[in-house]
Amino acid sequence: MSWSDLSDWWVVEIEDDPAYEAVVNPMLLDVLQPEPGRTYLDLGCGEGRVMRALKESGAAAHGVDLTLALARRAADTGPVVLGRLPDLGFLRDDSYDGAFCVLALEHIEDEGKFFGEAARAVRPGGVFVLVINHPFRTAPGATPISDSDGETLWRPGDYFSSGTTLEPAGEGQMLFHHRTTSSILETAAAAGWSLERFVEAPHHELVDQPGIPRLLACRWRLLP
Repeated sequence: MSWSDLSDWWVVEIEDDPAYEAVVNPMLLDVLQPEPGRTYLDLGCGEGRVMRALKESGAAAHGVDLTLALARRAADTGPVVLGRLPDLGFLRDDSYDGAFCVLALEHIEDEGKFFGEAARAVRPGGVFVLVINHPFRTAPGATPISDSDGETLWRPGDYFSSGTTLEPAGEGQMLFHHRTTSSILETAAAAGWSLERFVEAPHHELVDQPGIPRLLACRWRLLP
């Protein structure tokens, strides 16, 4: 299924999901450290929830999204372009003070072009922040397991192989791309991004899994 088919489901899903307000947006803002008056590019902005968080911080955000219905909602917060990532050919070089991508890299096939296009769109000295589901948790075949004393552990599955999985999404399925953490970091470095922060977080509700990473956030800077 396409995101156009799933847009209505996604709007309802995200409205009922406390994770964005409790964990995702605070994590992004902490790692990004947006500066008031600066303008950032939201890659895969969806219906604009993260753009609104940037606006409340005093910064501005412009969005890019594949789905018309979601882009129209996000346009209530700031300018949005309808486009298919990782292509940013509609943007001039050095257009933004920074960029970020929240829970969207998993749906993008060409990660090399993704980091390269972000580097082209951001001014030298600017930043890029990525928030993703932790690759350790989302590898094909990964699943929680319980040992004999009831402790919850995590089976990493096929972590060291790149691949795809089909995950439930509404009444259909959505394709997810899995990469190792090292693959993501090396691809970003090859595009000119210098790593400044690397933050991991557990699930905010699963108290029986405190040692299992749920989210990963990175901040890079584009060296002049």
